[in-house]
Amino acid sequence: MTDQAAFQRARSTQAKQIREAAILDAARTLGGRRGIREVTLTDIAAEVGMHKSALLRYFETREQIFLDLTAQGWREWSAALRADLAQRKRAAPAAVADVLATTLAARPLFCDLLAQAPLNLERNVSLEAVRTFKLGTLEEVAGIGAELHRLLGLTEEQAVDTVATATGLAGALWQMATPGPLLRELYTSDPRLGHALFEVEPRLRRILTALLISFGSAVGGRDSLSPAEHRAGSVTDS
Repeated sequence: MTDQAAFQRARSTQAKQIREAAILDAARTLGGRRGIREVTLTDIAAEVGMHKSALLRYFETREQIFLDLTAQGWREWSAALRADLAQRKRAAPAAVADVLATTLAARPLFCDLLAQAPLNLERNVSLEAVRTFKLGTLEEVAGIGAELHRLLGLTEEQAVDTVATATGLAGALWQMATPGPLLRELYTSDPRLGHALFEVEPRLRRILTALLISFGSAVGGRDSLSPAEHRAGSVTDS
């Protein structure tokens, strides 16, 4: 926790940016440790070493803090995903699904935020904050869509559907796969409920593979990949 005396009111743009970064870092730490739903504005203020009233000079609500973290998560995930796809000259649907699934599953906090954003984060901030968040997300989706079009020949609508499915499922599956201690104990103790405990990545990969193969079948497949290549998810550089 940062010493509260160090967090006197910021009197310059740079100082304000430093304060905001510290608040976001504190929220990120707490969210990763407890889960987004369990973190209050008071918790964040205490973690960063500020009084709650002082924190509200930098962010209008708790939800704005986490919505900003969601926007950061979109930029970071999109950059990692596009960097991986950009290295590939040709890819089967299963290979692209694998990259989507692994890059999302590697970001549990982002998955948590993806579920929380439409449920509550967007509902307690200004309309301008929502506008900024949505436009930023659309920009990242467009960048991902360009790679999906290049590799698989997806239309703009198909690319948007793919990203929406990947991120929506990642958020939902993460919530289901990370029950609290009491629920986990219940699922573990009763064999009939064992199916409730699962790993996000393989399930997400299977669903996205089926989706992308269906899109390829609908348009005839840009690269004329054989059924064996679809199943294996092979990637061939040429």
